[in-house]
Amino acid sequence: MGRLIAGVLLMIAGLAAVYAAGDHIDALRGDYAIADEPVPPRMAPVENTDMRRKRSYPMQPPTIPHKIDDYQVDLNTNKCMSCHSRRRTEASQAPMVSVTHYMDRDGNFLAEVSPRRYFCQQCHVVQTETEPLIRSDFQDVDMMLHKPAATGETAPTP
Repeated sequence: MGRLIAGVLLMIAGLAAVYAAGDHIDALRGDYAIADEPVPPRMAPVENTDMRRKRSYPMQPPTIPHKIDDYQVDLNTNKCMSCHSRRRTEASQAPMVSVTHYMDRDGNFLAEVSPRRYFCQQCHVVQTETEPLIRSDFQDVDMMLHKPAATGETAPTP
């Protein structure tokens, strides 16, 4: 029991030393110590182009290409469906939600959007006009298919 208490006290002392030294733990915090509370950066403006983005992988949910500030989506109202429902796409010229959104968990088609697909922002997100927080070397499927092979030959086109 004494060793356990000594170990816990040693761990607390180590954490206190790190805290007192002001060492940085999270690289996304920038030049601020853990004990400091930096002023948050201004929120980046939301992309509002109404242009569809290319998807990076086959089943990726499309991003939202417009502002959705003050859109009400709750148990009683879904503002998204005022443009994207089957009945409204001709007038709005917005793409209709996928037919999969009208299916229940057993694959049966419903007259209205399935309750499990009702809250759009569970999967779909708006894009902001900002630089990424971290570098990414992600390549989509098309880039990988057309990448030259190690022998210098080009990959076959699909």
